[in-house]
Order: sequence, then structure tokens, then C-alpha cells
Amino acid sequence: MFAYDPQIAAAVAQRPDTIPEVLSVMRTVDGLTADGDGLKWFNGLYLTVTEAVHAQVSTSGLADPGFMAALDVEFAGLYFSALRGFLAGHPIPGCWQVLFAVRAQTRLTRIQCALAGMNAHINHDLALAIVSTSAAAGVTPDHDSGRYTDFTALNATLDGLIETAKKQLQLRLLGDEVPQLSVLEDTIAGWSMSAARENAWNNAEIAWRLRPVPLLTDRFEHGIDGVATVIGKALLVPLP
Repeated sequence: MFAYDPQIAAAVAQRPDTIPEVLSVMRTVDGLTADGDGLKWFNGLYLTVTEAVHAQVSTSGLADPGFMAALDVEFAGLYFSALRGFLAGHPIPGCWQVLFAVRAQTRLTRIQCALAGMNAHINHDLALAIVSTSAAAGVTPDHDSGRYTDFTALNATLDGLIETAKKQLQLRLLGDEVPQLSVLEDTIAGWSMSAARENAWNNAEIAWRLRPVPLLTDRFEHGIDGVATVIGKALLVPLP
């Protein structure tokens, strides 16, 4: 789709092991992508979010900063995996497919692409990352745990970044201004980072308990992908 796609594929070829490695990959993708590529605006917003997470994990008094760091790395790996799969022509979750397929649609706005990526990543990937990180750590995702408290401690910061993005990214992909359109305002106004993250944790608790039944696990994961795909399609309706 873009001449630099092979370079992006190379950048996301290996799963990172640390948050600094995650940030390095995101910065590489940011440096490669053109303004007219919708991927740039999701990746850029996610880079800002990850920098904030890294700062909080590194400096604040979290109950289990190691878990939060591992979750951040696992979470980012799912984005890189989806992008890698798309560029290789492999099947990927539908919620990611709807975004990557319209990367070059310049009638879209930057905020539409940024939020569509956040939708796919949080409404689909985050629950899976919480489950896999919990399994690796030998702990259970639970609302009564210090890990959940750490998880929600990030909400105010992340909500602030999303609200800033909603103001700064209301431009078409190439930077053209868009008229004051109530349809765009209505589309982005209701998207809440903290609400999406809370839903992801709830889904992780459900998915955790479904693990002994692979068939139900598959159906559940398919269901959350279906919901995220519908939301992504609604976010990505091109503007006039």
C-alpha cells in the first residue's frame, strides 16, 4: 500500500522484551510513515500513551510495577503482530483489518484513525494481554488486587491524552481542515479510554475463567473482535 511497508514489516518483525524496545519500534514506525497514512496517527497516539505508561511504571509507587511493565510489552506485541500479519497478507483480527485496509483513505481524519486503532487495541487486544500476562506471572486478574489498582491508576493520565488528541487531530490525513461536522463530533465524543480499559479488564476476568474450555474461549475472543470491528467501522466512515 505504501512504498515503505517493507521497512515497517522489518521494524515489527521481532517481539520486544522491554518498554524501551517497544518505544523504539513505535518511533521507527512514526519516522517511516507519511502524513497521508492513517497508521501514523494511531501509532503516534499510542507512542504518547506508552511514554506515559513507561513514566508511571518507572517513577510512581505502583503495587506491582513489574506486572504493569510486562503487560505493556505483551499488549504492544499484539499491535505489532497484527501489523506484521497485515503486511504479510495473513489473516488478522477484523478490528485491525478495518483500520489497516483504509490507511490511505485521505477523506478520513487523523482522529478517526487514531481512535479506530485504540478501539482495536483496547477493546480486543487488552483483555488478551491481561490474561497472558497474568498466566505468565502466576496470578489471577481480579478487581480486588493491587494490579487492578495499578491498572486504573493510569486512567486519568490516559484520558487526558485522548482528550488532547481529539482536539489536535481533527484534520484530514493530509492536514486539510474539516468543517464543523456534528457527525464527527458525535463519533469521537463518546469514546472513553477509561471506560474501554475497564471493559477490557472485565473481559479478561471472563476470559480467564473460560480457559479450561477452549471452544468457549474461541467464541468469546471472536465475540469481542466482532464488537470491536463494528465500532471500528463506525469510527472510520469517511467524511464528505
